[in-house]
Amino acid sequence: MGLQDLFIAASVPVLKVLLVTAVGSFLATDRIDILGEDARKHLNNVVYFVFNPALVCTNLSRTITFKSVVSLWFMPLNILLTVVIGSALGRAIIQITKTPSHLRGLILGCCAAGNLGTMLLIIVPAICQEKGSPFGAPDVCRTYGLAYTSLSMAVCSSFKFLQVAHSTVKKIGAICLWSYVYNIIRISLSESTAEVENGFGTTSQGYIAKLLPENSTPEEFVGNIVGFVIGVIPQIRRTLIGENAPLRVIQDSATLLSDGAIPSLTLIMGGNLMKGIHGSEIQVSLIAGIIVVRYIVLPLSGIVIVKGAVHFGLVHSDPLYQFILLLQFAVPPALNIGTITQLFGAGESECSIILLWSYALASVSLTLWSTFFMWLVS
Repeated sequence: MGLQDLFIAASVPVLKVLLVTAVGSFLATDRIDILGEDARKHLNNVVYFVFNPALVCTNLSRTITFKSVVSLWFMPLNILLTVVIGSALGRAIIQITKTPSHLRGLILGCCAAGNLGTMLLIIVPAICQEKGSPFGAPDVCRTYGLAYTSLSMAVCSSFKFLQVAHSTVKKIGAICLWSYVYNIIRISLSESTAEVENGFGTTSQGYIAKLLPENSTPEEFVGNIVGFVIGVIPQIRRTLIGENAPLRVIQDSATLLSDGAIPSLTLIMGGNLMKGIHGSEIQVSLIAGIIVVRYIVLPLSGIVIVKGAVHFGLVHSDPLYQFILLLQFAVPPALNIGTITQLFGAGESECSIILLWSYALASVSLTLWSTFFMWLVS
């Protein structure tokens, strides 16, 4: 397959994402105000509690078996490596640019936490549908691509649930967005304002501590575990999956709900990025550093890690699986970092600018890296 065909196969899905994202941004403008802050919040709740669990559950249950779970063991390690390498590079940026203390957690978070959910859910199925895709039949590619992507989402949300369930596994949960990035931003803000009195008559550190949730809901984890149970236990799988399954209507209904996840997520992403247009000033060197880390250094590191794992027999030979492992190193920062900064009320405008530039340049970066990754694994 020629490089031009691969480039077209990689660029068309990214253009689709840009178009739908632009619609979300347009609907979120003050003049239109259909997808305003409250609307995005309510839609996000529907996605979080309904669409995402249905998407993860249906795709895992159709494709994941006990044998495949064992063969895909490298993915959690791959995600952990993206966080570890990103954190180390983020620390280097902080040292080089002398980042203000209240923004250090934000910079670390943007370098360490990639968009392993929304972006992969959008890009991978779209690539599978392109004629120049090297991953075989579109339907088969889409099914397994969504399964691998759902597994990527399940890894982090499962670790998050484990952290809530028992304090002895906090180090495991620390690789996830809401337990790792949340806490480094909290610590960064606490350290920078520990001596400052706020309007409530207490230290900012103490005030920030009051914002910390003691519990989080495991709804997303429920979708993961249900999908694993259905896929791994043959008796349940035969009851729900397949044309002759007696309870296939349940699976079909869940699939119908899951179809709303990708367009909804893309619209929300476009609406959230509108905040960056009205953001405050931030050091250009910080934005440039994050761009270099996420779109140059991390993808190159991913190539070394994944190809090394393939060479030593740690990763099976499925090109689509290898492609998704590589793509996990090339995605832009997680959008939920903006939610975290909004919660603390500090660094929100700076975060919006970082995300705006990151996602604007992601259209070019993802196209080029996706083209190269497809060539590399095909």
